[in-house]
Amino acid sequence: MRGIEFRGLSRVDGPLIITERSRNVRFNEVVLVYDREGGRRLGRVVDLCEDWTAVQVFGTTTGLSAQDSRVEFLGRPMELRVGPGLLGRVFNGLGDPIDGYGAIFSSNFYDVNGFPINPYARTYPRDFIQTGVSAIDGMNTLIRGQKLPIFSGNGLPHNRLAAQIVRQAKIISTEQNTEQDFVIVFCAMGVKYDVARFFLDDFEHSGVLANVVVFMSLADAPSLERLVAPRCALTAAEYLAYERNMHVLVVMTDMTNYCEALREVSSVRGEIPGRKGYPGYLYSDLASLYERAGKIKSSSGSITQIPILTMPNDDISHPIPDLSGFITEGQIVLDREMSQRGIYPPVAGLPSLSRLMKDGIGQGMTREDHKDLSSQLFAAYSHVKQVRSLASIIGEEELSSVDKQYLKFADKFESLFLSQGEYENRSIAETLDLGWKVLTEIPREDLLRINQDYIKKYLDPIYTEKE
Repeated sequence: MRGIEFRGLSRVDGPLIITERSRNVRFNEVVLVYDREGGRRLGRVVDLCEDWTAVQVFGTTTGLSAQDSRVEFLGRPMELRVGPGLLGRVFNGLGDPIDGYGAIFSSNFYDVNGFPINPYARTYPRDFIQTGVSAIDGMNTLIRGQKLPIFSGNGLPHNRLAAQIVRQAKIISTEQNTEQDFVIVFCAMGVKYDVARFFLDDFEHSGVLANVVVFMSLADAPSLERLVAPRCALTAAEYLAYERNMHVLVVMTDMTNYCEALREVSSVRGEIPGRKGYPGYLYSDLASLYERAGKIKSSSGSITQIPILTMPNDDISHPIPDLSGFITEGQIVLDREMSQRGIYPPVAGLPSLSRLMKDGIGQGMTREDHKDLSSQLFAAYSHVKQVRSLASIIGEEELSSVDKQYLKFADKFESLFLSQGEYENRSIAETLDLGWKVLTEIPREDLLRINQDYIKKYLDPIYTEKE
């Protein structure tokens, strides 16, 4: 169905075109722009008033003239065709297939901007997700319906860690003795081709590609496409979760590229910049993406998000990680110094946290000792940081015998508990058993955060075996 068409533009300014037509035009409406040769370009209404309308073009505006160009307002927002055929397909940032196959067979279209969810309809996230990675499962547990970003830096193995989570993630219920797999929605924004190829090859070799929906907006794609790509991905996730009752894991990389595109577009529009040149609405814009995770009462499906962002100059106080940390329920922080020492995954023990961890561990979820064990590991590793700082000043040989024990604990904790193979999938029981094993390196009288019954049940047998 064709919309309203007008000839002529007021001006062309970078990726923006300005037309004096604004009657019956809506914000975020899809627009088709035709040049003098009849070539067609897709755009979106980004601003309007009584006298003019600003349209942002997906792609270049080269060749568009003010006199000969035509603008067609389609009278609808940008939509994504959804259906069961989404799984196993690869799309660009605008939702068009790029895998050599045609469009999926479906007559259902969803607004990529999503639909508002009544807060009352949401249910609280509680189910434990086993990633097979001890640093996450044991210390920063991922919960179904949670949004838990990975804060990383250039050159760190965040892509390898994300691919490992995709391969291994399962919903575990120890009470019902059941496991449930995920379907994956993967969104790449502004990444290089080799990064996109790494994920596609990993999905194919691990046999999960049939359960993955991929949206790729590469580094050479227009900036505006990067802004639409995560919305298309989340729209696909909402269909699979709330209409098909599937458990969906959404991985989005790199949110820094998304925010850079948002800053670029904001600058072109002449908006007043905020911190470090980012628009003042960066917080609400990120929230419009992150808050599309969760569970609702009317569906048994769920959406769990793992956004990946590279911190500029490894600065965790930068606006992107800073605002993301406010919106999401924790973060997994990768440490450069640990990576340089050959530790994989280099998950920093103290800056990382999961705010929903307490609701997804314990009896019926993981194991009864999980909470006490993780609390004690955090406390001991925190003391290690103080001991290492002291050792750098006075020398390790001048430390007390107890402090030297903590240094041994740190080495064992990092080499045995945190470190694991890229294709090593540990069960939660194996992770917790490793935790008890490394705790034998610190004095027993320092185990103040653990119930004595758990010490007798899990720690004493290890002491007996050593003797």
